[in-house]
Amino acid sequence: MFEEPEWAEEAPVVADLGSVALRPRTTADSQIKGSKRRQLLATLRALEAASLPQQPPSLPGSDEEDEEEVVERKKKRPKKVLFASASPEVEKKRKKKRQKQGPPSSDSKEEEVERKKCHKGALLGNDFAEEEKRKRKCQKQDPSNPAQPLDNVDRTGSKAWNSSAANDSTKPSPETPCSNPPHSLSRKQWRNRQKNKRRQKNKFRLPQPPEQASVTAAAEETEVPPAPSPDSHGARAEALRARMAQRLDGARFRYLNEQLYSGPSSAAQRLFQEDPEAFLLYHRGFQSQVKKWPLQPVDRIARDLHRRPASLVVADFGCGDCRLASSIRNPVHCFDLASLDPRVTVCDMAQVPLEDESVDVAVFCLSLMGTNIRDFLEEANRVLKPGGLLKVAEVSSRFEDVRTFLGAVTKLGFKVISKDLTNSHFFLFDFQKTGPPRVGPKAQLSGLKLQPCLYKRR
Repeated sequence: MFEEPEWAEEAPVVADLGSVALRPRTTADSQIKGSKRRQLLATLRALEAASLPQQPPSLPGSDEEDEEEVVERKKKRPKKVLFASASPEVEKKRKKKRQKQGPPSSDSKEEEVERKKCHKGALLGNDFAEEEKRKRKCQKQDPSNPAQPLDNVDRTGSKAWNSSAANDSTKPSPETPCSNPPHSLSRKQWRNRQKNKRRQKNKFRLPQPPEQASVTAAAEETEVPPAPSPDSHGARAEALRARMAQRLDGARFRYLNEQLYSGPSSAAQRLFQEDPEAFLLYHRGFQSQVKKWPLQPVDRIARDLHRRPASLVVADFGCGDCRLASSIRNPVHCFDLASLDPRVTVCDMAQVPLEDESVDVAVFCLSLMGTNIRDFLEEANRVLKPGGLLKVAEVSSRFEDVRTFLGAVTKLGFKVISKDLTNSHFFLFDFQKTGPPRVGPKAQLSGLKLQPCLYKRR
């Protein structure tokens, strides 16, 4: 019927050559030497490689025969029986076994429940697989009628979702294989889609007719914002005025403070005599700064004097508002450049109206200001009794070297009794008068030059 291919004739030759390669050597093979032997070995190796199994080319008409054989083999193969579609005979055998075993226990009941669940899952799985096949078949048969779009499905709402879920659970009938399948969105995706649609709908307003739009536009143009009440205007103006006044006071306080530290006490006294309100302004700013400290030095000095006899006479150099005199029972002489209290004696602290050796305690509480600090300490030495007490409290940032300051004070006729450097804002020193100054008026005391306490603009 058909011609035999060439490979069919060559196959026996390959087999013979293979047999030749595997047979034992004879006496004739041993006689072959040199190049002939090598050529024979190479030929044998090539023939051995060619004798490996190869797939013969397909013959015309053999494909049809193979397909028929595969179909017959599939028909003869026994079909796999699913767990869901068990035969009635198997069910009867199971019932008999259960009757023999007796009443089911709690464990057997749980196993039965699990078996039923598996049975239902298998049924649903089969239904799902058949539904997928039906969808593909419909798409192939009728490509002009695509599946229902998602937008239309979304419009149906929750009722359509419930009905589609019910249709999915039931088995599709073979009479309507090409019905529209339900959408494949999950419940969460469907809810998000509905939520986004509602947002988009509320985002834009419905178009108004032109007449109504013109009326609303005219109404918006004619609307006038309510005029602010005069009370609100007055309150704002008052707040602005107070804020500006506070800034001006702060600027003036910084200027006055700089003048007090950069010049002698006589110039400061003239400044306050020409402008009496300036001292009040300075004192107010000074108190606002000191209130921020955890402990005020005047309170510390008053506490120390409470431990001493109340008969001691005290001279307060730079008393301010006479807070120390109001805090202790001792008689106090109050001196300052201007008066904020009737008890204050206005004078230059380098020349106080007191007799020599007339007081027991001299106090300088944050008042060593100006460039003539030596004059203040010499005046304190003059008015103090022998063995009198000198108390000094000053801002800690003014001292470059505390030791040099103490050495300069001892040269003016004092002895250091105690010092307190623990506070973060001020240092406190106690001296005792030992006699008149040990240096002349022309001697230079570099330790008495303290840094000015200047406040930065905030």
